[in-house]
Amino acid sequence: MPRVRVLVLTADIGAGHDLPAELLADGIRHRLPDAEVAVEDALVAMGPFLHAIGRSGAETILERLQGLFELQYWLLTVFAPTRRLASALLVLVGARGLLKLVRRFRPDVIVSTYPGSTEIIGALRRAGRIRVPCVSAITDLAALRYWAHPGIDRHLVIHAESRAEVLEIAGPRADVRHVRGLSRPEFEHPPDRASARAALGLPATAGIVLVSGGGWGLGDIEGAARTGRRLGAAVVCLCGTNAGLRARLGRAFAGDPFVRVEGFTDAMCTYLAAADVLVHSTAGLTMLEAQMCGTRAISYGWGVAHIRANNRAYERFGLAAVAGTPELLEVEMRRALDAPRGPDRSFAALPRAADAVLDLAAVPVVV
Repeated sequence: MPRVRVLVLTADIGAGHDLPAELLADGIRHRLPDAEVAVEDALVAMGPFLHAIGRSGAETILERLQGLFELQYWLLTVFAPTRRLASALLVLVGARGLLKLVRRFRPDVIVSTYPGSTEIIGALRRAGRIRVPCVSAITDLAALRYWAHPGIDRHLVIHAESRAEVLEIAGPRADVRHVRGLSRPEFEHPPDRASARAALGLPATAGIVLVSGGGWGLGDIEGAARTGRRLGAAVVCLCGTNAGLRARLGRAFAGDPFVRVEGFTDAMCTYLAAADVLVHSTAGLTMLEAQMCGTRAISYGWGVAHIRANNRAYERFGLAAVAGTPELLEVEMRRALDAPRGPDRSFAALPRAADAVLDLAAVPVVV
């Protein structure tokens, strides 16, 4: 019997696409050890023009040119005429490179963790130019215009609340599955708060606020940290790969033993389990992971474009608090520190994302 071949498409934009892609690939290999799984950067495959638009200089735009990012988001996602034009141009320019990659690897199933590649493979699948099942792995709660597509065979969501928007975009008969496996496995059984604090050398009894700006360290990290200290909490700042931010915060809080400044970490589950409150700027998986660990989450510091749409959904579904100003952040942070909660272990019972992918490849998986 020939080995199953799975092509996973991602994009090197922070960690929000790469990490789920790698975790999904690991999950497939674990469930089917002889599977051949390739994780490829879709922006590279699409060619230098789209790579330049989607990746080169993106950090500068997101951090310093938020007005431009807002305009880009409105034109590409909200305003229907330019959205349709943008989608058509994306497929026109990017399809050749992705088709070349598909023909070279010859997958039995394709998974996309990046909305740009999802839009293209969905259009190609619908037009019959891709003849194998295609899957979208969706790691945002809302603003799913490019995450979902009528040509996609199966949509995997990390929030059950995302289903309605996926059906609105992809059609009422779209196959939508609420799954686990796009976060690290330890989130399904996080450590208790005391054990996590001991493992990290954090205070055993003080309130702890974890401040994160995502993989690129975006948002008002320093402001959130100062709010936490004003309320008497110990603070951990996670700066991702933003070395400049880490250096600035190191200087700003030099000599304060209750502020820890870290770069990119693989111990996110332990940090979240140790904290009472997460202040996070860029939505995505981290907000869900806080829920899994029992950490109250506040979205603050970078509420632009698709983050604004996600913030509205967090409030609508009661999944996280949203603070648009430093004053509101203090109110929400005080409220969260006064009402600790336990982890949500229900996610461990969800179907595995890897199984949902292998099922489309018509592969029997032994449970």
